[in-house]
Amino acid sequence: MSAVAAARVPEVTRRGSQTAIPCLFMRGGTSRGPFFDARLLPADPGHRDAVLLAALGSPDPRQIDGVGGAHPLTSKTGLVRPGTEAGIDVEWTFAQVQPDGDTVDTSANCGNMLAAVLPFAVETGMVVPTGDRTTARVLTRNTGMVAEITVATPAEPSGTRHVAYDGAARVDGVPGTAAPVEIGFLDTAGSVAGTLLPTGRPRDTVEVPGLGAVDVTLIDNGQPLVVVEAARLGATGYESPADIDADEALRARVEALRLVCGEAMGLGDVGGRNYPKMTLVAPPRHGGTLSTRSLIPRVCHQSIGVLAAVTAATACVVEGTVARDVAAGVSGAEPTVSVEHPAGEFSVTLGLDPADPRRVTRSALLRTARLLMAGDLLVPRSVWDPTPTLQEKHA
Repeated sequence: MSAVAAARVPEVTRRGSQTAIPCLFMRGGTSRGPFFDARLLPADPGHRDAVLLAALGSPDPRQIDGVGGAHPLTSKTGLVRPGTEAGIDVEWTFAQVQPDGDTVDTSANCGNMLAAVLPFAVETGMVVPTGDRTTARVLTRNTGMVAEITVATPAEPSGTRHVAYDGAARVDGVPGTAAPVEIGFLDTAGSVAGTLLPTGRPRDTVEVPGLGAVDVTLIDNGQPLVVVEAARLGATGYESPADIDADEALRARVEALRLVCGEAMGLGDVGGRNYPKMTLVAPPRHGGTLSTRSLIPRVCHQSIGVLAAVTAATACVVEGTVARDVAAGVSGAEPTVSVEHPAGEFSVTLGLDPADPRRVTRSALLRTARLLMAGDLLVPRSVWDPTPTLQEKHA
């Protein structure tokens, strides 16, 4: 149980010639980045984005002048606030920054970073635990997706409760073990593309310059995804991420296919967007349901994104899809799909509507999260306040 608190909003302060923004640096699943109280950041989206770019150090491939990790998986941020709608405890906006890019993408979502949202809310007093387990309903403002998230909140001798980070849960792609973060996605079909199958079909054949006709499944159950058999693009589906990143010809084929599929999904020109993600599939090798290699979208994921795994798992249970052709058999009203990826596997349990097997009513999974650092993140005052004072004008 939990109680939503009217916590005191921390203050943004000045530190010399810089602006100090209260921040928690957190890992969520296989991603990490700074989390902010959204109420502290500029209301104007362009001004807010300039602050986030400065905080992460973009555009620069090394992000040497910020806290970004020089990779898309570690160039992410979370903006969290108490819920403003009935039935919502906490809401957040996911922001993706590319290391060498100068824009901030808030149109997509991230299930890995989502795992850190409730811990952040408890750490900052937005949610006050009242029992050993705290559950909150979280709205992702990017896409309108709602998830119920549960974390362990044991009591200290004083009676104060805290988020437990130590535990036995293991997430492939993250060293060691940690306390589980239970996530239940509620009816996530069509998060960006509008419907589970944007074309209305489980399989489409698209014409791609230089490739010809390619069979794909275009699907969105929390993440717009293009599922294609790895062999059709000249891959095996078992390559390491480094091998895929080094294969410029393969990545060029994947990107050419992505651009065509973006149009087919009704997403328009996706050349400058981070979706749809691309998932190359092959038969499983390690006892799972499906082997995957996921591009996000132009470099290979070291494992697989949470919502990409949910969507790929969904493709395995829909008759007629490309994934279904190569997947090991799955059945039942609540099948568990084991999605193999470069770092291990990711299990997703799906709740299916008995009256409509294509409708997934719930997707349940486990992630972990950890608070890595707490303090202030500093950005140049000229970024936070781009209008100089009269004194500064005449300095």
